[in-house]
Amino acid sequence: MVTVKYFANLKQMAGKDEDQFDIKEGTTLAQLSDLIKQSVPKIGDMVREKKVMISLNYDVVPLDTVVKDGDEIALLPPFSGGI
Repeated sequence: MVTVKYFANLKQMAGKDEDQFDIKEGTTLAQLSDLIKQSVPKIGDMVREKKVMISLNYDVVPLDTVVKDGDEIALLPPFSGGI
């Protein structure tokens, strides 16, 4: 099982802080986005379209990264800033 945490406006879109998903061995983040889409369709689409930053166990990673049981995935909306 992996935990997907939603941050900022993604949390509002999902109506919850996090989801948990059972995954098969060798599941990539791209494949996990299909499960996310079943729970929160718009966020699943945003993950596939690379419109969110994905952190796996506190490291930013691409969609082809394989997730493992016990991993924590954080989805962060695009942001800008600076001085």
